[in-house]
Amino acid sequence: MIRAGVIGATGYAGAELVRLLSGHPGAEVAAVSSVSFLGKPLSEVYPAYFHLCDQICVEQGEAVEQSDVVFAALPHGLSQELAAECHAKGKVFIDLGADFRLENEADYQQWYGGSFLYPELHQIAVYALPELFREKIRGKTIIANPGCYTTAVPLALFPALKNGLIEKDGILADCKSGVTGAGRGLTRNTHFAELNEGMSPYKVAVHRHTPEMEQTLSHAAGAPVRLTFVPHLLPVNRGILATCYARLKPGVTQEQLNEAYREQYKDEYFIRLLPQGREADIKNVRCSNFCDISLHADPRTNTFVAVSAIDNMVKGAAGQAIQNMNLAFGLEETAGLKLFPPAF
Repeated sequence: MIRAGVIGATGYAGAELVRLLSGHPGAEVAAVSSVSFLGKPLSEVYPAYFHLCDQICVEQGEAVEQSDVVFAALPHGLSQELAAECHAKGKVFIDLGADFRLENEADYQQWYGGSFLYPELHQIAVYALPELFREKIRGKTIIANPGCYTTAVPLALFPALKNGLIEKDGILADCKSGVTGAGRGLTRNTHFAELNEGMSPYKVAVHRHTPEMEQTLSHAAGAPVRLTFVPHLLPVNRGILATCYARLKPGVTQEQLNEAYREQYKDEYFIRLLPQGREADIKNVRCSNFCDISLHADPRTNTFVAVSAIDNMVKGAAGQAIQNMNLAFGLEETAGLKLFPPAF
């Protein structure tokens, strides 16, 4: 059994990692770590885990020592030192934060206000969106796990850009997120009285996920891609709905789009291309590692609309991290993740 340590286990993504790893056939939760709840059982923080995971939250260093793979569910800026420690000790390191996602240090400085503390580790790190970069992930020891928006938007647009079916300019990503994406700490806009019965955009055109999405889409297009990204906060716990708009190249048909996506994703267990006439819905992927995609061509306005839906805590965080662990250790990629979404 692979021994897994979860750093930041009492945050939402960390708790979801524990839930999913507890049902993994080839891995076990060896240690959980938390600064805020050091010395307390995880089931005290999350009563749903009572008698299922009563492990005591330990110091970060102790969790590293007890583990073969370390998952870091931490805010940006806190993972590079931990990655260096894990690398020195021969541990696989999977970062759910942003510290290793961007290839260009100038972008990291601009959007996150930090620098690459260990450039040599960034050189060996891999950006790990499995459906797009699978072969680069196998056997790697420092893995940058994409976030929620940065999974949903590229999966929705990658085949169209790769096959030259849409214009690279003027792409719009209009996205909605469940409130768990904001983390466990309470802020004014995640307070129940502010959030309930409302929906509003936030960080319009300045969200930190923008350069990460552009980086992936530029790989698809083989040229720089810029997009306008507008996220919104939904009064639901889970889910990302990404509605992406682009201009169709002259003469491109719905069937050409359908064929490009079928070819790109034909062997992808976790991507479900929906039949024509159906639209992606966050309800249908809840608590699962699936990404549902629906494709729509509007010949009247020459517009392509791709809609993707994921669970931000699973495919957008913990589930994808476990998918990457499976690849890194040579396990069946779907191990521990073949979970049906609830029907209601």
